[in-house]
Amino acid sequence: MIHRLSRRNSQQIFRHQKIPIRSVIFHPQNPLLFICTGLHVQIYDLQRQVLLRKLSTGTRRLSCMAIHSGGENIIVGSEDGKLSWFDLELSITPYKILGSHAGAIKDVSFHPKYPLFASGSDDATVHVFHGMVHADLDRNVLIIPLKILRSHSGHDGEGVTECAFHPTQPWLFSAGADGSIILFCDEG
Repeated sequence: MIHRLSRRNSQQIFRHQKIPIRSVIFHPQNPLLFICTGLHVQIYDLQRQVLLRKLSTGTRRLSCMAIHSGGENIIVGSEDGKLSWFDLELSITPYKILGSHAGAIKDVSFHPKYPLFASGSDDATVHVFHGMVHADLDRNVLIIPLKILRSHSGHDGEGVTECAFHPTQPWLFSAGADGSIILFCDEG
């Protein structure tokens, strides 16, 4: 259910949603809603109240997603340890699939200012990537693995549960099932 405070009304998007919803994100600039279910990412136009696209990763059991600040790229994590990068201007299938984690990916995050993104997993690691999105449409996204952070310990089969970037600094926070919150920052 979406509540519009300016119009003082509510809108029910789904009548009978049978697949559990894993994550929901609003588009940073347009009236679009991204809904990650266990199988697909669905993109809804909130003004016209229609389904625009259904993104498919080819993997089952999606777990989380994040949208780039430009709004044209999203990353989706899955329970099989794969990270899918979608360029929404290119296709409904992933531009790149990275199989970097040994456990289920629990959270993904883009940095709002720097070309960085990260994924946290049940294997108790956080993977940090350089992900450069070019304004020139003739150039593809540049994805480079930067570092694997191993500061959490597993607890009851879970590892890293959340990861989030600082809004202005190149710092990364991660929370683990071991009860710790860790700040990773540059030393120089």
